[in-house]
Amino acid sequence: MGETGRWAVIYPDMLNEIKKRFHSFKDHIPLGLVCKEWNLKLGSNEIPWLILPEETLKASFDEEEEEIYSLMHLPVADEDALETKVLEENGVYHVMLPDMQMLDIFIRGSCYGWLITLTISQGKMQMLNPFTKMHFDLPPLSTFPNIIEYSHEYDEYIMWDFKDKISRLERDRMHRVQIWKVVINSAPNNDNKDFMAVAIYGQLRRLAFYKRNNKRWSWSGLTTDTRFEDVIFFKEKIYAVDFDGQLHKFDTNTESGTVVGGIHAPPPIGYTTSPYKLKYVIGCANGNILMLVRHYASLRGTEKEHKELETMKFEIYELRKGSKKWSRLHSLGNYVVLIGFNSSVQMLPTNFLGKGNQIYYTDNLIELKSTDFASTRDMGIFDLKDTSFRRILRDVKFFCPPVWCFHCLSSLM
Repeated sequence: MGETGRWAVIYPDMLNEIKKRFHSFKDHIPLGLVCKEWNLKLGSNEIPWLILPEETLKASFDEEEEEIYSLMHLPVADEDALETKVLEENGVYHVMLPDMQMLDIFIRGSCYGWLITLTISQGKMQMLNPFTKMHFDLPPLSTFPNIIEYSHEYDEYIMWDFKDKISRLERDRMHRVQIWKVVINSAPNNDNKDFMAVAIYGQLRRLAFYKRNNKRWSWSGLTTDTRFEDVIFFKEKIYAVDFDGQLHKFDTNTESGTVVGGIHAPPPIGYTTSPYKLKYVIGCANGNILMLVRHYASLRGTEKEHKELETMKFEIYELRKGSKKWSRLHSLGNYVVLIGFNSSVQMLPTNFLGKGNQIYYTDNLIELKSTDFASTRDMGIFDLKDTSFRRILRDVKFFCPPVWCFHCLSSLM
C-alpha cells in the first residue's frame, strides 16, 4: 500500500484527535481536503461564514465600539489569490472575498457553500465558491422574463415595470434592482443534470427558474399580484412565501419539464400584511416548515426618515408535515436559524456558533436606506429565550448586504 493509501485508512479516533488540535476553522478546510476518505470521516458539518463586502473604514469609534471593530475588521483583499482572514467574535466568523472592494459585484444568494453574484456593469450572473474559487455562469440579467429588449442607442432596458406596464430603465439601475434573491437546489458541478436555480426578480418580485443548459430564465406563470419575499428548495420541492404570508409549493419534476405550483397554505390566522414586515421560509430536519416574520420599526419615528429601519422582533410559525395550518412557535429548541440573502436554513449550533434557540440575521435593506447620513446597519443575533438583541457591525459601511455562506467540506470534493 502506498503512502497515500495508508493516510486514507486512518482510524476515525486518530483523525478526531488531529481535528481537536485545530483551533481555527480555516485549518479545517485543508484537513478535509487531504482525501475523500478524510472528508467522509470528518462529516459534512456546515459552518456559517459572514461575507462582508466592506465599502470604507470608519474613522473613529467610542471605547466600546473600538474593541469590537478591531476584532471584527477585515482588510480589503488586494491580491489575485483568495485572501481569507478568520476572526472570532462570540462564535461569528467572517471572510473577505477578493475584488469585493471594486463596488461592482453584488451578492444575491448563498447556498451549499456557493455565492450567487451579479456584476453591475455587465449584468452578468455567476455562482462562485469562495473557498475553491470555482465558478459557473448563470444566464445574464437580460434574459429574465420581464425584459423585452435592450436599447443600445439609449443604454437602457425596455421592460415590464411594477405596474405591469412597459417602461424604460437605465442599464446600471436595472442591474442593481432586478434581483432580490437567488437559491439553488444543490452544489453545481458538470455532472449534475438536475441542477436548478430560482430567482426572485423585478419590482413585482416574481419567481424565475433556471435549469441546466437553459439559455434564459423562465417565468413561473403565476398572477402578477403574487409578490414573493423568500424561496427555498426543500424535499425536492420549491417553497416560497409571498407578501401576504401565503406559502406556495412548486413541483419541478413534471413530465413537460415546466415548473408548476400554487398556494400550499394560507397565512397564519390573525396575520396582517405590512410593509414593515419581511418573511423567510425554512425547511426543518423533521420535515416541518417554518416561517419567520421579521418586524421593522423606524429609528427616528418620522415619515421623512422611514428608510432608517431596524429589526424590533420576530414571530415564528410552524407548518407541520401534512398540515395546511400554521401554529405559533415560541422556541427553536436546540436549533439556530440564519436568515438574510442566503438560503434560509435551520441548523444545530456548532463549536463556532454557540448556543441554540437563536436567530442570526443580516441586513436585507442596506440598499434602500438613506445615503444622506450614516445609516445604522441592521445585523445581529436574536435570543428567543430572553427576547434580547445583540447587534453587530452597526457602523461599518457595506456596498451590498453581507450574506451568510455555509461552508460544507463535502461540497468541495
